[in-house]
Amino acid sequence: MKAKRQPKPSFDIKAFLAKADGGKTVAEYRANDHIFVQGEAANAIFHIKKGEIKLSVLSKQGKEAVVAILTAGDFFGEGCLAGQPVRMASAIAMSACSVMKIEKAVVLHLLHEEPSFTELFVGHLLSRNIKIEEDLVDQLFNSSEKRLARVLLLLANFGKEGSPQTVIPKISQETLAGIIGTTRSRVSFFMNRFRKLGFIDYNGGLKVHSSLLNIVLHD
Repeated sequence: MKAKRQPKPSFDIKAFLAKADGGKTVAEYRANDHIFVQGEAANAIFHIKKGEIKLSVLSKQGKEAVVAILTAGDFFGEGCLAGQPVRMASAIAMSACSVMKIEKAVVLHLLHEEPSFTELFVGHLLSRNIKIEEDLVDQLFNSSEKRLARVLLLLANFGKEGSPQTVIPKISQETLAGIIGTTRSRVSFFMNRFRKLGFIDYNGGLKVHSSLLNIVLHD
């Protein structure tokens, strides 16, 4: 009688990241530390174990644009897997962060040998692509005020699985302005308006209330 094949256990990303084998290293960063800089060689991807990171692009004229805010569980730097020779953006810690660096060769091996990892990683890429499309639509069709409200709600995890974290990570008005494509003075104006309307509070950090959805949903 042929032995019954046991189902292959699902890929445990946390267990994988906890291993200390070659090709993977963990580093700790403080707020404003650079994980990598635009123009550096791209030879690894990164996984956030703890903290928040922003990806920003600097133009030749010195203007900065924030293209993504990433949190624990996110991958970044995956452009190297598609042949990107240098970093197209800088990755900067927004808070105390713990980040794992995974060498390109290790990731390619996993993608070939671990179907569950491949499924998880493809899911990450698809989610990132959807987010980029949503951001583009937001920039094209929504006002600065709506874009700011949407960013604050996303930072507070409204619309994601689990309960929202109403007190969001510390983020400067300059960074918010870079994300939504406006000036710091406009961000300050809208933030004061949101506070007066009771949509946000500043007590012990920036607290976002679900009522801020009124700004996003209002035509």
